[in-house]
Amino acid sequence: MTGDHHRRTVLAVDLGGTTMKGAVVDERGSTLARRTVATPSHDVEITLVELFTELRDLAVTAATTPVGAAVVTPGSVDESRGVVRYASNLGWQDMPLLDVLASALSLPVAVGHDVRSAGLAEQRFGAARGRDDFVLIPIGTGVAAALVTRGGTVTGATGAAGEFGHIPVIAGGEPCACGQRGCLEVYVSGAGLARRYAAAGGGERSSREIVGRLGSDAIADRVWTEAVGVLAQGLNILTLLLDPGVIVLGGGFSRAGDALLEPLAERMTAGLAWRERPEVLTSELADEAGRIGAAILAFGAAGLGEVIDAWSAASVIGSTRTPQRSPVPVR
Repeated sequence: MTGDHHRRTVLAVDLGGTTMKGAVVDERGSTLARRTVATPSHDVEITLVELFTELRDLAVTAATTPVGAAVVTPGSVDESRGVVRYASNLGWQDMPLLDVLASALSLPVAVGHDVRSAGLAEQRFGAARGRDDFVLIPIGTGVAAALVTRGGTVTGATGAAGEFGHIPVIAGGEPCACGQRGCLEVYVSGAGLARRYAAAGGGERSSREIVGRLGSDAIADRVWTEAVGVLAQGLNILTLLLDPGVIVLGGGFSRAGDALLEPLAERMTAGLAWRERPEVLTSELADEAGRIGAAILAFGAAGLGEVIDAWSAASVIGSTRTPQRSPVPVR
């Protein structure tokens, strides 16, 4: 590789209900520039195009050549067609996202599911390195799962596989926004924990604050114990269905560390009568997994998937450890 003007880059965006995290990534896996902007309450695709346009300008300013782009998004995603069938928190139904972005950018574009793409990144460079059978479960505002078996990601007939948070684990349990009752994410999510703590009389506190009160706050102890029990039940269901070699937990919940992992291991072991539980680890890529996954997809869309083989975990993870700009609208 000679001068920077010969260096090829891709534009990668991890689209969430709260923020859009974008980056310019080069062939070595290094992040050259990044932008994090607020996700608007409507016309999300307009702001997304503006973010990609800004990333493309940053790539050109860095004297590199953008060759592809990718966005990873929540919801039910038909990745082969690049259509988001349904994403409630984005207001999308049958959104032809690939066509919208390809037309605006005049670049090869890929559209992926956010958690499945994060699983791809975790498999190549994170806690699931070298594993052909694993589950990645980021637990944040909501809960979903990337299901990988025999090296392949399970997507399902409609692209909706992995809705782990909507397994109804508590019969007749509390109502979920999806219309069911007793869904796992009602109990096991940042929003669910905070809501249940407040409803029990604990006041308005974040999930991180609630974890910080464990051992000194009876309400915090109760809702946390219930959450860990529900999560253990859900993970045991996945264990019996898929037999993963390892379960990787991400998102804000995983930052609770031993306050989560120790009782979770005990509850899982107690719930599995005839087999051992799989190893449970926390994500090594944390909140960057989706964006790294998007970069992998973007190089693939550009026909340059082989460049990923030269990336190392150290360089990819190291390139993400830089301060981020506060979320502000692009417009």
